[in-house]
This record gives sequence, C-alpha cells and structure tokens, in this order.
Amino acid sequence: MSSFLSASIGKKFIMSVSGLFLVLFLAVHLVVNLLLIFDDSGELYNVAANFMSTNPLIRTIEPVLGLGFLVHILWSFILEYNNWKARPVKYNKKNKSATSSWASRNMLVLGGIILVFLVIHIINFYWIIRFNPHEMNSITIGGEHMEDSYTLVADLFKHSLVYNIFYILSAILLGFHLSHGFWSAFHTLGWNNENWMNRLQIIGKVYAVIIAVGFSVIPLYFFIKF
Repeated sequence: MSSFLSASIGKKFIMSVSGLFLVLFLAVHLVVNLLLIFDDSGELYNVAANFMSTNPLIRTIEPVLGLGFLVHILWSFILEYNNWKARPVKYNKKNKSATSSWASRNMLVLGGIILVFLVIHIINFYWIIRFNPHEMNSITIGGEHMEDSYTLVADLFKHSLVYNIFYILSAILLGFHLSHGFWSAFHTLGWNNENWMNRLQIIGKVYAVIIAVGFSVIPLYFFIKF
C-alpha cells in the first residue's frame, strides 16, 4: 500500500478521489449559499446554516472535508514538484499549448489563488460562525434559537467592493480549475475511453460554468440590489 501511495499513479489517485469529494462539497455549498438571494429576510439561509452547524452527521464529516482539502492541496504541490524534477529541460511552450488547455497548464497557479481565497473565506465566515459565535447577533426562527449567519455574510457582500471582486474572480478561476480537474479525475480512475472522455469533458465544462456563475451571482446580487 505504501509503495502504491509513493508512486506517481498513487499520488494521482489520491488527488482524483479527494478532488471528486470536493466537487460534491462545492455543489452542496453552492445550493446552501444560493439561499442568500432567494430570501432577503435571511430565514432560509439561517435555518440551513444552523442545520449545517448542528447536525451530528455533518459535524462528523467536517474534519473529513478539511482533510480532503489539505490532502488535495499538499498532493498537488508534491505532484508538481515531482513533475518538475522529472523534466530538467522545459517543454517547448508552443508545442505544449497546442496539446493542452490553458487550465491544465496552470492548475497549480489556479489552485494557489483559490487557496488564498479559501483562507480569507474561512477567516471571514467559518471561523466566526464556528468558534466566535458571540460576535454575531442571535435570532429565533420557528421557536429555535440560532446565530444570525445571514447578516454576517450579507453585510460583507453589501459593503465591500474589494471582497466582491475577489470573490467573483476566485469563482471564475475555480471554474477554470474544475473544467480540467473534473474529467481528469475520472481519467485517472480509469474512465478513459474515448466515448466516456468526451462525455465527461462536456459534463465537466457544464459543471464548471454552473459553479463559477452560481457563486458569482451572490456578491453581484447584494452589491447591485443593496
């Protein structure tokens, strides 16, 4: 097992599995976040956020999610370093651009920018909601007492143009990252015949657009309307 994990194919396998796990997380995260724009009262989002923060199953999955992000990020740097060591002479840039997409050639750069955004996002929202709830207002919905997560999130979108721009830029770059990473993960796992690859590349592009547009709509909605 250890020899498999240390081999190139083993590292790519871990990258693929962790990546697909994060693809699923992004879909769920987007659905919850879109509640921000479907109900200006904030009740829908607050109920969903409260459920996500108190449900025992989700609380159990949270460390796994964090580990998934950590593994995916670390393995990407390890793979890139190994690839760099394996090619002392750089590839011809012209030939490389003719045989691969821009996203595939810049996955590490895209991932690095997304990582910066993730850290900022965690500091602004997750860290406060999970570890400093006393900084938030408290509300009661349907007789249940909970923190007002909606106000915390909405206020930043309403009042920070810089954060909105960075959020949208990160969403677009995430879309580029996913457009290659989605089908590449399945390719590594063995779904690499021509018919499946064509389908997965189309699905990956559609998914990437949904994620990029979906997350971008949220800051635009708040900044334009409010």
